[in-house]
Amino acid sequence: MTEQVAGSDGGAPRGTPSEVFFAFLKLGLTSFGGPIAHLGYFREELVVRRRWLDDHAYADLVALCQFLPGPASSQVGFALGLMRAGWLGALSAFLAFTFPSALILTVFALAAPALGGVWGDGALHGLKIVAVAIVAQAVWGMARNLCPDRERATIAMAAVVLMAFAPGSVGMLAAIGLGAVAGLVLGGGQTGPVAGHLAVPASKWTATGAMVIFVVLLVCLPLLAGQSQTFAVLDGFYRAGALVFGGGHVVLPLLDAEVVQSGWVTPNAFLAGYGAAQAVPGPLFTFAAYLGAVLGPEPHGILGAALALLALFLPGFLVLVGVLPFWDQFRSKSVARSLMRGANAAVVGILGAALYAPVFTGAIFDLRDFALASAGFVALVVWKAPPWVVVLLSGVGGVGLALLD
Repeated sequence: MTEQVAGSDGGAPRGTPSEVFFAFLKLGLTSFGGPIAHLGYFREELVVRRRWLDDHAYADLVALCQFLPGPASSQVGFALGLMRAGWLGALSAFLAFTFPSALILTVFALAAPALGGVWGDGALHGLKIVAVAIVAQAVWGMARNLCPDRERATIAMAAVVLMAFAPGSVGMLAAIGLGAVAGLVLGGGQTGPVAGHLAVPASKWTATGAMVIFVVLLVCLPLLAGQSQTFAVLDGFYRAGALVFGGGHVVLPLLDAEVVQSGWVTPNAFLAGYGAAQAVPGPLFTFAAYLGAVLGPEPHGILGAALALLALFLPGFLVLVGVLPFWDQFRSKSVARSLMRGANAAVVGILGAALYAPVFTGAIFDLRDFALASAGFVALVVWKAPPWVVVLLSGVGGVGLALLD
């Protein structure tokens, strides 16, 4: 495995699809806690440990994916796989990161096992607690690298304040946009050399083709939806994936509108699947696999799960491919670098706001919960423990806390 940081020689070190697959399979099996926590897992595994790219390039990529529709953490993973090992690397990253949770949720949909009782509820609570430690580690590490001066620290703090009064995807996009403008004003376009060259093996023609496909599917699938139920399912999930900004939990109202209000999935089944999705690692968008499997009309079962999963992820990936080839050229300009410095600082603030709500408020209910989260943070930051070990121990700790009640 190449240990050189991306961009240190003006290019990007190349890996293999198998290297990408196993790196993301590990993440797909251990990345609990939702999209914000996933970005922390990605940073620890691919930036800090494997050194595929540096913090600046990683933050630039995160900021880009936050601007685009679709699942931000999966888009970051897809882009990292593409830059590391080409198109097969991108496919490997997507399959390895997505398949474990999609398989678990499909099996759950087909077999309807119930998560409950002291052991099940305790383990689930422990997995929520470990997300606090993971996100805190990400905020700590990125703040040191991306907010080293008063100006950028102030931008990060302003992003926290903005998120407090305008939570959700609208506030997030506003924070990044205002942070970029503040970076330009305070930086004046005078920054150092570009760090972490984002070498993307995709031409501008490929990017244009991806955007054309994105628009054609968005326009044509509704016209075909009346022809068959299969097209109707593809249209519903594709539209949800194309219109969601911020990813993660933001997609739930859109999915509810498509499958519950249409009568394809009962409200109880929808909520049961959403609860199960919180207990599995990997992207929350794999909730689509569960919904596709439990659809009332055909296609359902395994075929429905596969179609729903593909349709929900596809638009975000098409838009990402359409933008990436132009991204490195844009960020090489001095004005753009000042914009990105401010945007990166705002991303740190957004992560800090997310650390409090929903991550901290959704997991920490008493001092014992806080103690377990603190122990996880110390294990990650001070003892450099592997994230999967901390996840496992937190799950066990959650069960222990439940048994004490």
